[in-house]
Amino acid sequence: MTETEACVLFNLLPRVGPVRFARLKKHFGSAVAVLRASRQELCHVEGVGGEVAASIKNWEQQIDLAAEMKRIAVAGASVIIASDAQYPSLLREIYDPPVVLYLFGKLEEHDQRHGIAIVGTRNPSHYAMEVTKKLSYQLAYAGLTIYSGLARGVDTLAHQGALAAQGRTIAVLGSGLGELYPPENELLAEKIATAGAVITELPMQAKPSPQSFPRRNRIISGCSFGVLVVEARLKSGALITAHQAVEQGRSLYAIPGKIDQPTALGTNRLIQQGAKLVIDAQDILQDLSMVFSQVPELSQSQAKVVLQGEDLAIYQAIGEEGSLIDAIIEKSCLPPATVSSRLLALELGNHVRSLAGNRFVKLL
Repeated sequence: MTETEACVLFNLLPRVGPVRFARLKKHFGSAVAVLRASRQELCHVEGVGGEVAASIKNWEQQIDLAAEMKRIAVAGASVIIASDAQYPSLLREIYDPPVVLYLFGKLEEHDQRHGIAIVGTRNPSHYAMEVTKKLSYQLAYAGLTIYSGLARGVDTLAHQGALAAQGRTIAVLGSGLGELYPPENELLAEKIATAGAVITELPMQAKPSPQSFPRRNRIISGCSFGVLVVEARLKSGALITAHQAVEQGRSLYAIPGKIDQPTALGTNRLIQQGAKLVIDAQDILQDLSMVFSQVPELSQSQAKVVLQGEDLAIYQAIGEEGSLIDAIIEKSCLPPATVSSRLLALELGNHVRSLAGNRFVKLL
């Protein structure tokens, strides 16, 4: 059995978890060595009693490791463990780093120190939508990797903004790769895997649950040097990510909102408690002397460029009075995911404007 297979085994095994696994691995030197240890030896490790030791020694009666490894291979996914170079270095430093990470795509060295998490409500206001698109685009354009959770709302817009800037973005799931959630973001996940990675610590067939999302959130913050909360209620998953970021020693940023808007109460409270108020991408970039020798200067809008290729085809597919996105897809003969991401880039470049009902008009 390889070390990676042993780690997958422990990730599947009930009663162990990341903290106990870390103690076991430190005590015995490797996951494979843990499996070879006697029940008595296992019980000498802090937090490992008779029931946990018995679970480890009888693992073959509880899980089908071969079936899980086959599911990984069939899906075209890969698995990394803490000793692998791809495993995010910042994530290794948290209290309970994942035993394994399943992934589509690839994590690069650049992602390990240049990551900013962007999170927020699943039901953003128009203001939050525009802010998310603008900042995610600008930060990715400046060279940062955008981490988020692939959820509806702010998460989706953060990933789309990074893709529109042709930057890198990482989606962290609260489910297994074989049970991607939400299902309507499947095409977005495929796009992300080509420009970054889709990752999770959960087994291939794990379904999303209320407990899995807080676990996911610690990975989002753990991989990043800082977390930007765009819009959040007082009780919100985004605030869980923010609190975990503070516990992990990460920088915390927040977008101010109207004081009478319920979806902004969480972010306004974070600012009261010390989060850095952000009104522009430079407010984050100026903290990054450790990342950039010279902080990029961002204008209010990116310089206009001559449209070509897919962007030109999409622009020409928009009628003089505007067009619905379905009509643009049909006329341009391009895939829906391509049209959606490039329309966002055209909008941020001030070439088109989005209207209500998925309608777009030309600006030039």
